[in-house]
Amino acid sequence: MAQHDDETFMRRALEVATQAGDDPALSPIGCVIVLNGQVIAAERNHVQARCDATAHAEIEAIRAAGRGRDGGELRGAVLYSTLQPCGMCTMAAIWSKVGRVVYGAGRDDVHQMYFEARHIDTLAFLEDAYREDISFTGGVLRDECANLYFGPDDHVPEDEQGNV
Repeated sequence: MAQHDDETFMRRALEVATQAGDDPALSPIGCVIVLNGQVIAAERNHVQARCDATAHAEIEAIRAAGRGRDGGELRGAVLYSTLQPCGMCTMAAIWSKVGRVVYGAGRDDVHQMYFEARHIDTLAFLEDAYREDISFTGGVLRDECANLYFGPDDHVPEDEQGNV
């Protein structure tokens, strides 16, 4: 897809991310999955609302997009997320056979609380360890996406942080 398409679909992910507000403490992550130029799923983070640690935006979108598809496979689909997917979400993208993952803000653009591993970049690990037919593109609308989250140097009280 062209850069223009990536920006268009990332803007849609930004809209989805902020449907319930833009408080960075709520991790307003948005994800859309696109197949053949059409959005087939659009979901946001529901972890707190559903009291479900697996209800990340990407997981919710993969579930929605996979319903009714043979084995839930999303071959040829592109997953757009406002934040670099965590290890769980990246593995779900791999297992669902998404062809490409595009994200806005990366791990260095946001507070460390948004990632399960402080010193391991799961995308770099997965690019070396798994399928060769999946690609990752980061930094699409980076600043707009990063503005949704606590910054790397923000003081976030420990009791308000996830993953600590």
